[in-house]
Amino acid sequence: MLRDYQQRTIDQLYAWFEEGGKGNPCLVLPTGSGKSHIVAALCKDALQNWPKTRVLMLTHVKELIEQNAEKMRQHWPGAPMGIYSASIGRKDLGEPITFAGIQSVRTKAKQLGHTDLVIIDECHLVNHKDEGGYRTLLEQLKAINPELRVVGLTATPYRLGHGLITDKPALFDALINPISIEELIYKGYLSTLHSKVTKAKLDVTGVHKRGGEFIESELQAAVDTDDKNQAVVQEIIALAGDRKAWLVFCAGVRHAQHIADALNQQGIVAECVTGETSKKERERMIGDFKAGRLRALTNANVLTTGFDYPDIDLIAMLRPTMSASLYVQMAGRGMRIKSHTDHCLVLDFAGVVASHGPITAVQPPKKGGDGNGEAPVKVCENCDELCAISVMVCPACGHPFPVKEIKKLQLHDDDIMGLDGTDLDVTSWTWRKHISKASGKEMLAVTYYGGLSDPAITEYLAVTHDGYAGQMAMQKLVDMVQRAQIEPGGLNVKSLEEMVTNMNKAQPPIHIEFKRDGKFFRVMRRKWA
Repeated sequence: MLRDYQQRTIDQLYAWFEEGGKGNPCLVLPTGSGKSHIVAALCKDALQNWPKTRVLMLTHVKELIEQNAEKMRQHWPGAPMGIYSASIGRKDLGEPITFAGIQSVRTKAKQLGHTDLVIIDECHLVNHKDEGGYRTLLEQLKAINPELRVVGLTATPYRLGHGLITDKPALFDALINPISIEELIYKGYLSTLHSKVTKAKLDVTGVHKRGGEFIESELQAAVDTDDKNQAVVQEIIALAGDRKAWLVFCAGVRHAQHIADALNQQGIVAECVTGETSKKERERMIGDFKAGRLRALTNANVLTTGFDYPDIDLIAMLRPTMSASLYVQMAGRGMRIKSHTDHCLVLDFAGVVASHGPITAVQPPKKGGDGNGEAPVKVCENCDELCAISVMVCPACGHPFPVKEIKKLQLHDDDIMGLDGTDLDVTSWTWRKHISKASGKEMLAVTYYGGLSDPAITEYLAVTHDGYAGQMAMQKLVDMVQRAQIEPGGLNVKSLEEMVTNMNKAQPPIHIEFKRDGKFFRVMRRKWA
C-alpha cells in the first residue's frame, strides 16, 4: 500500500504526460521518501495497463539495484523481472522489467533491445552533455525505439558546476516535486537532525578547486593532520554521549583510516570503509555496525547513496565540499525514523551547513560559465586604474584597497533543518494577482490572516516564471488546489484572474508555519482541517 504522497507522485507524473509534457521528467523526492516503492508501483502499473511495456531501471551502485528489486518483489511477488549486474553476479535478459547497473549495461543496448521506459535512480549523476555511460546507452536505445521515455529520480536535482539538471543542455526537461522534507517530518516519516557548533574547525584556506570541487589531494593535506584528527575525535566523543551508531564522512581514504585509528585509540570501536574495501569486508563491517559491534564507521566517498541504517544517531562531517548534492546526501543518512531516539546529531567540523544552508532550503549551484567571460574588476579610487578583483594593492599606483569585513555565517545549535518557524492559526485568506517589480511578470499572491493582533502573512507564487522558481511555485499551487477542496479541474483556467476567483472561494488551511526569508515570508507548512 502506497503512502498518500507516493501515490500523488505517480498521479502527478501521469498528469504531466497527459497535459502534453514533452521530453523527460524528473521526480524530486527527498532521501527517505521511499523512491523504490514508487518505482515498484510505477512498473507494476505500467505492465498491468500496457502488458507489452518493457522497462529498464538503471542506477549506479549494487545496493540500490538490490533495494529496488526487493521492493518490486514486495509490491508484486510474481513480477516478470530480471537483474543485470556484474557486482551482484546476475545477467538476466528478456524479462519485461530489468534492474541494471549502468556499468554493466552501458554497452548492451542491442542485447536489451526495444525499451519503452527507462527509470534512472540518482539521476543527477547523468552527464549534462551528450557523453558518458548513461547518455551513450540512452542514445543507442532511442535509436532502437524513437518513442523511448526517460523518468529520473533524485533528492538533489542539480550538478556541481552545471546548475539544475534541467538547465540546457540537459537530458531532463521538467522537475516534479510531490513532497518536501518538511511534510515528511510533519507526517512522521522522517526524523529531524540537530546540529551543534563545534570548537574544532577544518580550514580549507589555500586549497584549490578543480571542476568546482576541492582537489582531494590538497584537501586531505589541509585537514588530515595528527593535531586536527585528535581534536576532532575528542570533540566527537565529548558531544556524542551515549549515542550508539556514528557515521563519519572524511576527506579521503587516508583521512578516513586515520580518523578510525584515532577513534580506536580513544576506546571507540571503529572501522574504515573506502572504495578499496573488498565486497566481503565491506558487508562484514556494515553488518557489525548495524549489529552494534562497531560504534563508528568512517568512510571516504562511499556511504552516501545506497546505504541505509535508520538507527544512525550521529553524523560527523569532516569532508569540506562545494557540492550541495553531496552535503544533502551525507545529511540524509541520519533522517530515517529510529528505534531509540527522535533525531540524529550532526557535527559539522567542515562548515558545509554554513556553506550550503539548511537542508530544507539548499540553493541549487549556479551554472558554470564557459571560462571566456571577462574577469571581475574593481576601480582604484586613487588613480582610476581597472584592477583584478583579487588584488590587494593597485599595481599602477601602489594604493591599498580597503579590506572588506567578511560576514561569516554562524551555525547555531539545531539549525541544520531550517525548520524553526512561527505559527499562525489561519482564519481566512485572500488571493490576488501581483506584478513583480523585479521581472515585470505576473504572479499570484496569497495573504493569510489570523487573529486581530496577528500579522498578515503574504506568500508570492511565481507561477509564470521560467526555470526552478516557476516549477516550485506551480508545485505549491497544485498542492494547495488539491488540499483546498477545489472541484476537479480547478486548475483548468484561462487566466490568473480566474485562478484568484477560484482560490478565494476555496477552503484555506487552518494553520501555517512561516519564516521570514529576506524581506519576504516563506510558508513552510500548511495544515488543513
